[in-house]
Amino acid sequence: SISNKTHLLIALGAALVASVVAGFVGYSYAEAEGSGGTRKPGEPIYGDSLTYRITSPPIPEGVEFCGEAVPLEDFEVYERLDREIIAMTFLHSQTIGNLKRANRFFPTIERILAKNDVPSDFKYLAVCESNLKNLVSYADAHGYWQFLERTGERYGLRIDDEVDERYHLEKSTQAACEYLKDSHKRYQDWTLAAASYNAGPRRITEELREQKATNYYDLKLVDETARYVPRIVATKTVFENPESYGFHIPPEDLYPEPRYREIEVTKTIPSLVAFAKERGASYKTLKYCNQWLRSDRLTVRQGERYTILLPE
Repeated sequence: SISNKTHLLIALGAALVASVVAGFVGYSYAEAEGSGGTRKPGEPIYGDSLTYRITSPPIPEGVEFCGEAVPLEDFEVYERLDREIIAMTFLHSQTIGNLKRANRFFPTIERILAKNDVPSDFKYLAVCESNLKNLVSYADAHGYWQFLERTGERYGLRIDDEVDERYHLEKSTQAACEYLKDSHKRYQDWTLAAASYNAGPRRITEELREQKATNYYDLKLVDETARYVPRIVATKTVFENPESYGFHIPPEDLYPEPRYREIEVTKTIPSLVAFAKERGASYKTLKYCNQWLRSDRLTVRQGERYTILLPE
């Protein structure tokens, strides 16, 4: 019967897998033991050709964030940073993707940070927030910089059914700069400003007062915020010297900055499909290049002006 044939095939397959595994294990131990010898302490079990070594990634002696030294002499801070560097080093696919995307997005982010006198290290905050993707979080934060709707609107972003500027790289980066500058004005400290981006300024202010602390590294915080700044610092550490952490990505494999033509728009576009076709582009391409466009039309209010990007 078909059922019996199926069972027979499964049994044969299992036997084949078992024989291959047994052969591999037998070969491995034979390779390790040799002809009657005993494996020495520290000697690879499976022989040099089959050795897979996992090592602890290095922690630099001096680490800074926004010009402030990270107090690695505090064992608890050291171990928090170590945890995040280990996570980054062994989350290979995510870290490789982030390194590739950084080549595309960092030049724009760095330019806007510099224009606003915000330290360049905050580009790594964007990596930690979104992996440089337009994501939606479990808390309903959106975009590269993960703004909640009310926060995005407070910092001048248009958010409605047609337009969501949290997905606009330049405008959301500018909004993030405004947020960070407001936090720095409150604390006179960029590390606390970074922590407030995760926990909110009210929570950080309350914790500083209740714990009678003056800096981030002396605060006892919930796990997410306690890991937040070390994660940013770990990202900076790995990104500034990826080869030391095992990431060897040839320049030609990095994602390039696209070359765009800019189209100024001052009037409502009833059909973005027709708009794209008239300019020799697909609707898919238009939406990919302008992810802040959330509908198939664009209503332009009086006095508004938008720039739509299409490939050159």
